[in-house]
Amino acid sequence: MQEREMNIDSKPHIRVLIIEDDEADAALISRSLSKAKNICFSSERAELMSAGMDLLGVKNFDVILSDLALPDSAGVETLVKLHTLYPYIPMIVLTGLDDEDTALSAVQSGAQDYLVKGQINTSQLIRSIRYAMERQKLITELENRLREIKTLRGLLPMCAWCKNIRDDKGYWTNVEAYIREHSDATFTHGICPKCMKKVIPDLYEEVSGENPAIRDQERKQNEQ
Repeated sequence: MQEREMNIDSKPHIRVLIIEDDEADAALISRSLSKAKNICFSSERAELMSAGMDLLGVKNFDVILSDLALPDSAGVETLVKLHTLYPYIPMIVLTGLDDEDTALSAVQSGAQDYLVKGQINTSQLIRSIRYAMERQKLITELENRLREIKTLRGLLPMCAWCKNIRDDKGYWTNVEAYIREHSDATFTHGICPKCMKKVIPDLYEEVSGENPAIRDQERKQNEQ
């Protein structure tokens, strides 16, 4: 008995909110989820959009399965309400309306998938849920990374002699340190032809003789 309980606990556990006013359709969805072999689904049903919102406010769910035609919310408006308040929870539309335009509008409004009742089996439903959760995970990670990216904008006060930059606190700091702190850039160091000629003239003559492009680059630097 103990070994069996351990096996059950090792299965992925997915919490599903079913927003469906038709009792027969909701029961069919629950039965389909109960047939999953390698995943443990637990589901709760809400007959109204308002009831679904109430459940989302007090409980955690991994995915939402919602009909588009509810007594208190109809059409894509249903998804807009859900996605606006809970953008991090993947949503799948389960509807009796087989219409490509509606399906496209649903996806554009935040749905991860659009499934037509009577045209899906258990494996398709479970696969859709797993894919929706994985896509939402990737979207969330991407959004978090974008928020972490620091960009340099506006005017940067720079010393005309030493090239240090004054930060937003009024302190002068090395340009490399400033850019490293305010962006994801990293530095590799080299030497430009103009500085090479001044600091290491012998090496400059050797290198520039083999590469005429270096002399052209130095000429352009002098013209600036």
